[in-house]
Parts: sequence; structure tokens; C-alpha cells
Amino acid sequence: MKPYEPGMIRNVALISHGGAGKTSLAEAMLFDSGAITRMGSTEEGNTVTDYEEDEIRRQISVGAALAPLEWKEHKLNIIDTPGYADFQADVRSALRVVEGAVVLVDAVAGVEVGTELYWRLADQNGVSRIFFINKMRRENANFANVVEGIRSRFGKSAVALQVPVGSELGFRGVVDIVRKQAYTWADGKEPQVGPVPAELTEAVETYRTALVEALADVDEELGDKFLMEEEITDDEVVRALRNGMRQHQIFPILCGAATDNIGVQPLLDLIVEGVPSPADRPAVEGKHPDSGAPEKREPKMDAPFSAYVFKSTADPYVGKLNFFRVWSGMLRADSTIYDATQKHEERVGQILVMRGKHQEPVPQVNAGDIAAVAKLQNVRTGDTLCDKAKPLLFEPVQYPEPVMFYAIEPKTKGDEDKMGAGLARLADADPAFRSYRDPITKETIIAGMGDQHLAVVVDRLQRMGVAVETREPRVAYQEIIKKQVESEYKHKKQTGGRGQYGHVVLRISPAPGEGFKFGDEIVGGVVPKQYIPAVQKGVEEALQEGVLAGYPVTDVEVVLTFGSYHTVDSSELAFKIAASQAFKEGVQKANPSIQEPIYDVEITVPEENMGDVISDLNGKRGRVQGMDQLAPGTQVIRAQVPLGELHRYSIDLRSITRGRATYTMKFSHYEEAPANVVQQIVEEAKRAKEEEAKK
Repeated sequence: MKPYEPGMIRNVALISHGGAGKTSLAEAMLFDSGAITRMGSTEEGNTVTDYEEDEIRRQISVGAALAPLEWKEHKLNIIDTPGYADFQADVRSALRVVEGAVVLVDAVAGVEVGTELYWRLADQNGVSRIFFINKMRRENANFANVVEGIRSRFGKSAVALQVPVGSELGFRGVVDIVRKQAYTWADGKEPQVGPVPAELTEAVETYRTALVEALADVDEELGDKFLMEEEITDDEVVRALRNGMRQHQIFPILCGAATDNIGVQPLLDLIVEGVPSPADRPAVEGKHPDSGAPEKREPKMDAPFSAYVFKSTADPYVGKLNFFRVWSGMLRADSTIYDATQKHEERVGQILVMRGKHQEPVPQVNAGDIAAVAKLQNVRTGDTLCDKAKPLLFEPVQYPEPVMFYAIEPKTKGDEDKMGAGLARLADADPAFRSYRDPITKETIIAGMGDQHLAVVVDRLQRMGVAVETREPRVAYQEIIKKQVESEYKHKKQTGGRGQYGHVVLRISPAPGEGFKFGDEIVGGVVPKQYIPAVQKGVEEALQEGVLAGYPVTDVEVVLTFGSYHTVDSSELAFKIAASQAFKEGVQKANPSIQEPIYDVEITVPEENMGDVISDLNGKRGRVQGMDQLAPGTQVIRAQVPLGELHRYSIDLRSITRGRATYTMKFSHYEEAPANVVQQIVEEAKRAKEEEAKK
């Protein structure tokens, strides 16, 4: 594929709720452009963009995939993105590097929660949008209802440009309401062009009037003619439409059936005509990596080189691949670049244009284009690549916090290092995935955006040769005290020769929100100064395992108030032991309890599911903090929920709402658990200790 200048490139993401047909649409686009000679299908597992083993087996997209094609002397970088919220990180990444998006809507299901989620993300990224009502040949497909649903959710600036010819299995084409021509497909390849069918004349006029009214609101010249009731030409409508799309004020609605390749060519035409090119966008903003001063880069080939890495993968043949969008300048093969994020230089070998897993080496990539490069060992997703002489740093994409957690361990003892290396490799490629060692529970935790996300992680680990087991992680509870006590302990041991002697009196007090504080009120040297650090160390060691369930003790203040020593037998070890025992005995008397982590949860849910979702939250000891209408028919529920109740929430919410809700969660605070929950935690810890002793 030849290099293209910025003005001849269109970067477009396909976004939607899961199952709306993005991968099938990408396949039809590639076929119509001549990039492939046969359309694959997700059922057969032979599509260009769903090439990973996980995607073929599950028949869903789990990562963004590039599908570049050439259409009417332009290069279109189509990015097929996942629809399921578990894999939304790649959608966020893709929307960062495109000027346009095709929002697919199922002709039967209509607007869904995922539609709204990805619409908002596109809006935040300033992306031009086109609606494509897909699956028009399905039973119960209803174009008019879906158009009304789109307009009620996203506003009257969403306007139909087409009317379907035929319905359900009889759907065979579309009428262009601007040019008033019908396009019908008989063989799924080239359309037949003809006049508007008589039975559609009224519908065409109705939708055209709505289109002109919407354009009149955003185009002053056309608006004046509309108010004066003057004739508005097709060319004037096209001009106003193009301007409205590029200013994100008009969102056209098209329709088709991707698997039957009906209505796809008009969509490709509109992408070329209406979506802004990289040359149309303003200078991209960043900052100097050292001074933090604002920096800008014009989308021109003669500007200093700058690019953003939006995706990384581990290719089985060439190793690591970094996908990047060039914002300015150009990059040639066999050159040196500077990673401003990691602050090091990298040598670029081949530059690759990726179509699914197919690689085509190219000599250079220009401003506005998207490509990949292999074997950059220290470059990660979110990094800025640039000219070292003109460095700048782009703000990385912000990804949501994980919502699902598993404890993980290798099935084979001795594979811990192998598992750790595999997890690090996966985290390097997936910015929404994390793995870490929990300092409280001593478990290795994997964290992601849902059970499907983590299932893919485990599958990929297995293919790396690491067999693992997962389980529900222990919650990182903390133990606290609720009243002040004084505790005394004298450690005295005589075994012949030098003995051991340490005597301490501790005042142990609750210190909410303070973590751990230590002090001393020793007067007269009853405990010599050189032993006081040992007292503190003894208390700190005892803090690590509480008396109720073995969780760390926190929010406590300990003051050494009195004690005694022996000139021969006292030592740091003796005072450390005395302090540890005094603390443990004191905590027993200080009305100990357990506090649990509380998370802020935001659930985006259809109104008809609100009652069931709130009822489920109440059953999980959740406290609803408020509700807001996000869009007509969609609410956001804000609640605080104990982490111990949230392990299966991804699965539970999907079951309650049939996959129509999404949620985010982040840590809020710790608070004391109810007495019955404390008792359950203590009993579970006791059972776990007994089982561990049997091993």
C-alpha cells in the first residue's frame, strides 16, 4: 500500500454494543474495496479482524484490530473494536487516534447501554460520528423505531440520510434522501441505481424535511434560505451536511445488512465525503517532557515527528508489536526515534501496515496515518514517540479501574517466576489488566474489567505454558480497636549464663484514620533510650497479625509509658518480645473489631432494570447514594458497596439486566463491618487456618 498524505486519510473506529455486527461490517468494507476476495464470518472463524484464538473460539472481538483499505483514492484506516464492556480499554485507545466513528445499532435491539457508553467516549474524544443501523434483514427489524430511539437518546442532530427498500428478509437496498435515488443489491456486490419506489415517496420527503431542518440549525446560509422558504439544492444540502459532520453538529443515520453486503458502499462514500481527515483537525497538544511547557504539533509532513502508541501485542512470529498513530511529521524504516515517556531512544526496523494479522512492510508512514513496528522492547501502550531534538509528551488515555479480581497461583510448584513473567507480559500489552501481590492477604491478584476479560488472560497464560488455578481472592480486611487500654508485659527468661529481661507498659488507643502512631513518655530512664526502637519494632511486628482473624491492625496509637530493665540481661530482643506480647494482650482487651473496604460503584442501567439492580445492591449491603438520568431511558445509580460483596458483581449484573448494564468501581474508604459480618470473617479465618494446618 502506497504512502498517503494527511488529507487523503480517514481514520475511523467501528463502535457499538456487543453483537451489533462491527466485525461483519469491517469484512464487507474490505471486500467492497477489493482488499479481500471473499467475506469471512465470525461463525466460521475466518474474518480478517477477529484472528486471535480467543476471538475465534468465543465468536466475539476481544481487542481492536486494524483493517486498512483504499476507497476512491483515499486510505481508510478502519479499526474494528470490541463491543463487550470487559474489553472497553481497546475502544478507548482506538477512539484516541481516529477522527471518525461508525456507531452500529442493531435493527431489532435498537440503542443499548453499550451504544451510549461508546457514544460518550467518542464525544469526549471529539470524534465525528455516523450511525449505521445494521442487521436490517432480521425478523422484527424496524428502521423507523430505531431512528426514533437514536434521536430520542442522542438528539435531533442525528438525522436519517436513507430510507430502507424492503423490510426484514425483503430488505434489499436504500434510498438516498438527498439525491432521491434508490440503490438495491441483488448479488451483494454492485448496487442497481434507480428512481425512488412510489410507496417510499412520502417517507423520503418526511425524512428529508427533518434533515434540512437539522442542517438549518447549524448552517447559517442554509438556515436563511430555509426561513425564507427558498429552494434548497442537493449540493447545498451536501455542503451543509459535510460541514455539520466535521464540526460534530450533525450525525447521519444510514442502514444496511453487513453480512449480506447491503448498504456498505454508501457508508464508505460518506466516510470519505464527511469524516474529517487528519489535515482537517487542529494542532495536537502536548507538553515538554522536562519543563512541562505546552507544545503543539501541526498535522503536517514537514513538522517534527510525533506519534502515540495506542496498542501493543505479542505476535507469535515477530514478537512484540506496537501500534501507533503519527500526529506530525513522518517516520521512515531503519531510523531512530525517541520515547519521551520512557526517556530513551529506540531503533526502528521495519514499519508495518497491519490488516488483521497480515503484515505489509512499508518504507515510511506519514502524518495522520496508523502503522505498527516490531521489536521495540521498552515501548509500551500510552507512550509518546517523537524527534529527540523536538521532544513532547502526549497525555495518555485514561482507563477505568478494574472491577473483577481473582487470586491466581501456578498449578505446578516452581512455576511462580514463569507465571510472574507471563503476567508482566500480558499487563504490558493490556492497560486495563493489572497483577500484583496483595501485602495483606499475601495472594497474587489479577484484576480486570470483568470475568470474560480475566478468562482471556488465563487462557493466554495457558498458551504461554503456565497452567494456573484461580479462586475468589481474600478481602484485605483490617483489624481495629474501639477503646483505650493499658497493657503490661514482663519478658523474663533465665537459662544459665546471660538471661533475657524486658518489661514494658503500653497505652494502646484507637486512632481513626491515622494508621499507626508510636510514642513514648519514659522519664527517669526506666527504659533506656537504646531499647525504645526495639519496643516500636516489636509492636510493628505484632501489628501484622491481629487477634481476631489474623488481619493487620491499623488506626492505633501506642505509647510506651513505663517499664524496667536489667543491666545485664536486658537486650533489644527482650524488649521487642515484651512489646509484642504486651500489644497482643492489650488488643484482646481493647474491644477489637474488623473494618472492611468500601467501594464507590456507578452503574449505568436501563430504567426498566433499576428496581432489580437496586434490590440486588440492598442484598449486597450496598447504600444507594443517588441516581441521575444519563439519557432518556438510562439511569446512573451511585452506591457504596463492601468489596466482599462485589466479587461476582460482573456476572450478577449481566444476569439481572441481560447484559444491558455497565459499571465502574473504585476504592472509597474502610469502615467497621457489622457484628454478624465480623463473626463470619472470624469463622472463615479459623476454618482457613485449620485447613492450612492439615496440609
